[in-house]
Amino acid sequence: MRFALEALLVDVPDEQVAEACAFYRSRAAGRGPADFAELKEARARKPAPRAVVPPPLEETVEAAGVRVPVRVFLPADGPPRGVYLGIHGGGFYMGTAAQGDERHRALADALRIAVIGIDYRLAPEHPWPAAPDDCEAVALWLVEQAETRFGTSRLAIGGSSAGATLALATLLRLRDRGVVDRFAGAALRFGTYDLSAHTPSGRLIADEYFIQAYVGHVPDRDRTLPDISPLYADLSGLPPALLVVGGEDVLLEDNLSLAGRLSAAGNDVELRVYPAAPHGFTGHPTALATTAIEGVNSWLSERIG
Repeated sequence: MRFALEALLVDVPDEQVAEACAFYRSRAAGRGPADFAELKEARARKPAPRAVVPPPLEETVEAAGVRVPVRVFLPADGPPRGVYLGIHGGGFYMGTAAQGDERHRALADALRIAVIGIDYRLAPEHPWPAAPDDCEAVALWLVEQAETRFGTSRLAIGGSSAGATLALATLLRLRDRGVVDRFAGAALRFGTYDLSAHTPSGRLIADEYFIQAYVGHVPDRDRTLPDISPLYADLSGLPPALLVVGGEDVLLEDNLSLAGRLSAAGNDVELRVYPAAPHGFTGHPTALATTAIEGVNSWLSERIG
């Protein structure tokens, strides 16, 4: 049986595709830091996130013996009807929860939910398993405290790029603890699910420094651990998942593989491939990105109920 990629593409207006193509033609190609010195420079150049109104509550939560800073957004209109745990991207070695403030503020108000952003520890100063440890701790805190703190036990999780990887790793940990059923859905945008370079898709990114920073201390043969490369996990018993990826993303094959494995494991999974879109496209100023984000919001709203 053969499938054409075109059959998987989301149907979006032609003008949005044309605008996206023009935007990416005008934009210089970028690359990630090649070593720790470049990483430090990239971190220093990162602009401060724009302030949002009302601002988030900043606090530290503790669970499983781990203390993690979080940013809490409450809806402006009424009590929350659910809680979304958002995990930022950045290759496991860049970014902060604050970089998602605008997205999380808008999400909280649009869906009338509480949104939690996690400041997980970054590599290489804190390599694996620090980041998934932090994400698991906050997820467990929500499992235990959401009803008391927010008046609802309806939970969802998601993230972009490395954040999507961490979201899936978190769900696998929660499933193994027997509490994953508390999460109604996972919205995963262009995650990287094989850091071992054992699959064709994994080999496409094998030379990227972020892998060395995050799991360079782990022997190559062990990078198929599900906590590192969720593609190799037993994926049964997970909540419904939405996978969003661009048709021009280097991680496209990775996401196609994950969608197939999630479905084969008996999960409810929806795959949305957007044409003319590279990695990280939902953060770019295009109508295509807006359409994709609105689609994620609608999917989350249906799952939270």
